[in-house]
Amino acid sequence: MLISKELLIDGHVCDAATADKWVDALNVTCEKFEINTPERIAGFLSQIGHESGGLKLVVESLNYRADMLLRFWPKRFTIELAQAYAMKPEKIANRAYCDKNGNGDEASGEGFKYRGRGLIQLTGKDNYTAFGNACGLDTVSHPEIVESPDVAALSAGWFWSTHRLNALADASDVEGMTRRINGGLNGIDDRKLKYQKLIDYFNKQG
Repeated sequence: MLISKELLIDGHVCDAATADKWVDALNVTCEKFEINTPERIAGFLSQIGHESGGLKLVVESLNYRADMLLRFWPKRFTIELAQAYAMKPEKIANRAYCDKNGNGDEASGEGFKYRGRGLIQLTGKDNYTAFGNACGLDTVSHPEIVESPDVAALSAGWFWSTHRLNALADASDVEGMTRRINGGLNGIDDRKLKYQKLIDYFNKQG
């Protein structure tokens, strides 16, 4: 079952210009990870469409104000540190993501090197390593390749597969898929809207 540009557009996954850029990469990924029924494709596309801002955001910006740093990482930033690091993405990433997910300490620079990339944000050296090993890519030495359409889509498919999201998609469990990806129900209304638009498209095709 192929993904078409019309599906991406009518399903509110992305705009027409963006669909041209992503359709081939998404088809390769869906074939590889058995995202191959209307429910699975609708689940996958609705989630990555939301997570990536319409398939346009493939690298985490981390350009946060001090108040956002205190909200997102209260154990990593004091008020003084938040004010000093605010709007400095590299410094923020190196502190926020140090000493976890396989990253070294703040001085190692690995927090920024292995910041979120892909259509479902791949974050941390351990995850880059696992994904690279699974798909035969040197994402540890060259993490920036996860920003390219082919690898950004592939990383999302790998996440989808390793977190067993096809089972939730088979049950049409949009909230369950969202919790497993997001940790909560952030953006649930948009995810549900996209999911229904995609299902409607498949239904119209017969």
